[in-house]
Amino acid sequence: MTRPTVLFVCVHNAGRSQMAAGYLQHLAGDRVEVLSAGSQPADQVNRVAVAAMAEEGIDIASEQPKVLTESAVREADVVITMGCGDECPYVPGKRYEDWVLDDPAGQGIEAVRPIRDEIRGRVEALVAELVG
Repeated sequence: MTRPTVLFVCVHNAGRSQMAAGYLQHLAGDRVEVLSAGSQPADQVNRVAVAAMAEEGIDIASEQPKVLTESAVREADVVITMGCGDECPYVPGKRYEDWVLDDPAGQGIEAVRPIRDEIRGRVEALVAELVG
């Protein structure tokens, strides 16, 4: 595997998957290809998630929720789902992980920070595993 591709998937592609993608891009840089998508994408990224990431010095404000496609799953080496369950297409030979995380939708910043921090820890472990 030269440069691994990681796809983060949640229902709306507005909170958890966007924060995870932001952290992976920030921590791994160009050593990893980062994708994110949602099974039912929202109109925009969650403003509280944007604010929580800004506190970490990571700007996800310009990101747009994207619809999950089978081609994105095929392109990925690692598919990380966050609450989309059976709506995520299964492609044999891919590595799948399901991260059980609270949904930041409708939550205030105090509730989103612990979700953000848990995502950071999981992404740090993923980076260490994929690129050392």
